[in-house]
Amino acid sequence: MKTVIINGSSRKEGNTMEMCESFAKGIQLKYPDAEITFIHLYDYTFKGCRSCFSCKQKGGKSYGQCSIKDELTPVLQIVSTADCLVIASPIYLMDITGAMKSFLERLCFPYGSYELGYRSLAPKKMRTVTIYTMNCHSEMAPVQAMDNIDRFIGHIFTPPERLCAYFTCQFHDYSKYVVEVFSESDKAQYRSDVHPQELEKAFQLGAK
Repeated sequence: MKTVIINGSSRKEGNTMEMCESFAKGIQLKYPDAEITFIHLYDYTFKGCRSCFSCKQKGGKSYGQCSIKDELTPVLQIVSTADCLVIASPIYLMDITGAMKSFLERLCFPYGSYELGYRSLAPKKMRTVTIYTMNCHSEMAPVQAMDNIDRFIGHIFTPPERLCAYFTCQFHDYSKYVVEVFSESDKAQYRSDVHPQELEKAFQLGAK
């Protein structure tokens, strides 16, 4: 079993990666020899879809595939062979990060055909998981944005199972920043009391 985990955060040791790593530990509990690949999007130089439509051209050699050749090209190839795909991103400006948005444009748009019925051209109907982390409580979460991402991923591959981590700590030392709208003590309390439960959910889903 091959799992590819896409980290759309610029941080390799932040909240998003904590959730990803907990999910991976759940997999390893059940499948000790499972192949798990972490991909950090901010390690690569690439851009989003440029609307060239080579992936839609009749008889074109790039039909159903992104024709752009850059540092993301081998990543897209790795993803195409996965049995399970994890899309993980913090929420910036009420949506996924720009890097993750550009990645999903390059991954999903070529697979979304304009044939009758909008048939998916994905080589595998892999299982999918989406992980979202955000510094707000659940009642303020950008549900519509997450639903839109999950809906398209579901059309291309399979409907994802969603994991969320809320009210995340953004800084190690809040005293160094101008932050008047959040209480550092409230954040610390949430991280102590609730965040372990979020990590456990990620672990259990990995095992599932």
